[in-house]
Amino acid sequence: MQHEQVCRIVLVRHGETEANVRGHFAESDEIPLTEAGRLQAQALALRLARDFNPSVLISSTFLRARQTSDILARVLGLKTEVLEGIHERNFGSLRGHPYSRLAQAISADGLPDLNAIDPDKIRTWRPEGGESLEDVRLRAIAALEHLRVRYAGRQILVVCHGAVIRSICSHITGEWSEDYILPNCAAVVIEHTESGWQQPIPFNDSPKV
Repeated sequence: MQHEQVCRIVLVRHGETEANVRGHFAESDEIPLTEAGRLQAQALALRLARDFNPSVLISSTFLRARQTSDILARVLGLKTEVLEGIHERNFGSLRGHPYSRLAQAISADGLPDLNAIDPDKIRTWRPEGGESLEDVRLRAIAALEHLRVRYAGRQILVVCHGAVIRSICSHITGEWSEDYILPNCAAVVIEHTESGWQQPIPFNDSPKV
């Protein structure tokens, strides 16, 4: 029987934007990186070049992810491929508002304090005109399955967004933990083997390959 080739993927959150600095949900898909965000991407690129051996670089369609990918691409000598399905969660009526409005919107829908809500309700709650985390999980996992089949046995960088990474890691672990809400330009490593998706590992803790 032929063994399935291991697919290793590094999920990278994009660099800092002005919306991140303000603590707001991005008001536009085309918000650019700050200078600090560009420096974050450059530093991550050097670490990836030292500790990883990627041959494929995938980016979300959003500008902040594409700009992060462009910086990684220059250092790593790769070409960026833009992929649908791994863009940031559509926050609908919350776009452009402070992060604190999320809890207010959930409370206005008759749910209690965030810390007391059943995780399934957090996962399926949608802001007006937006997506739930479950919506994000479904499209992100479909995109990831496409990548691991198309690039079987390869090492892949996927530059995407906070809610996307949280949804993918939660899908793998079965727990909707905030541990997988990453800072800008942080990364987590996942692998797909014959037994399926393996436990996510923070990039800093992953073995050098």
